[in-house]
Order: sequence, then C-alpha cells, then structure tokens
Amino acid sequence: MSSDRSQILNGIRRSLQRGELSGAARQAVESRLATPPRGPSVARAQLPQAEKVALFCQWAETLNATVARVGSAEVPGEVTAYLMRNNLPASVAMAPSPLLEGYDWSSQQMLSIRRGRGEGSDQVSVTGAFAGIAETGTVVMASGPDHPVSLNLLPDTHVVVLREADIVGGYEDVWGRLRARYGKDRMPRTVNTITGPSRTGDIEQAMELGAHGPRRMHILVVHE
Repeated sequence: MSSDRSQILNGIRRSLQRGELSGAARQAVESRLATPPRGPSVARAQLPQAEKVALFCQWAETLNATVARVGSAEVPGEVTAYLMRNNLPASVAMAPSPLLEGYDWSSQQMLSIRRGRGEGSDQVSVTGAFAGIAETGTVVMASGPDHPVSLNLLPDTHVVVLREADIVGGYEDVWGRLRARYGKDRMPRTVNTITGPSRTGDIEQAMELGAHGPRRMHILVVHE
C-alpha cells in the first residue's frame, strides 16, 4: 500500500476510533475480499433452467421488450424479419463478437452488416449478452473489444442475442459468473444491466421510451 493511501485510510480509522488495522483484522478483510460472501437471492428465480428461461421472457415482455425464442440456425433470419416487421432499414451495426460470428449471416443477402462500435448515425445494433437475469428480465452486457458499450446506447433499436444457457436466476449469479470469467483483478471496464428499452417518467409522470438510449429492444433467446 502506498504511503499516501495508508495515511488517508489510517486517518479514517482514527476518526472512527478504530485505531490501526491489526493483523487479525487485516486477515479478516483479506479473507472476505478473496472469497466474497454471496448476497441474498430472490426466491421466485430459484427454478429449474427451463422455468428460468420462461420467467426471463415473461418479465422482459412485461417491461416493453419483445422476445423471440429461436434455434441457432434461425438467428440471422429472425433479425432480418424483425427489421422488416418494424419497417427498419436492413442495415445494422454489430458487435465484433465470436458468439455472433458463429451464426450464418451470409444467408441474409439483403442485410448489410458493419462490425464495430456504435456511431450516431446507426439506427439498429446487434449484440450478444453476458447473461440474462430471470428475476427481472434484465440483460447484462460486459464491455470489451468484442462488445463496445456504444452499441448498447446510441441506436434507436437494440437487438440482443442471448443464449438460454446464459440465463441465471438473480443478480448474485451474475457477479459470480463475472468473477469466474474475468478474475478479481481483470473485471470489465463497464457492466451494463439493461431492463427493457430506455425510459423515463420525469416529465409529468408520463412514461416516455427512448429517453437515454434505445426506444426498442428485441431479445432473441437462443436454444443451442
């Protein structure tokens, strides 16, 4: 620990009348950091996996997202069909993700794909998701070279490809998965939890979609 940091922390301890950090107290802190305790879990999401998937879809739709349950081979076709159903341009900004590259996008000859981060002119983005949370219908996005954060925020329409196997019961399951995948010292710079399209009720308590991000969210729940 740097001397400056140590001085600041010791000052905080003195103000709390705790004194210097003893060997036993330091060991207790280090043990807690090494094996973080699990927080409480919501009972409604403690279900078999198939029921977690169904609960996730139910909550996502309740919160103004649309959901399509598809097989792996159907993913590119469903993206194109969704754009057609909503009179959207057949042009998307896609995350450069190995997960997404595993689908046969070449089968959609009318679909134009640009891979990379989001830009102000993009109307539709397509991304994967780190996880889905059954208890609230939330999708979790971990930033990185394969998932620029701007794709979650800039386009008016966000299409999310989420594997059934990545749907978990609650938030505590997500933190465990993040620690397991990235390690305690290598967490993503940004973890976004997104529940339905962007919205606000600040103005006259009238709900307005698209206030701070996409006004439409379409989630493809993929059985693989």
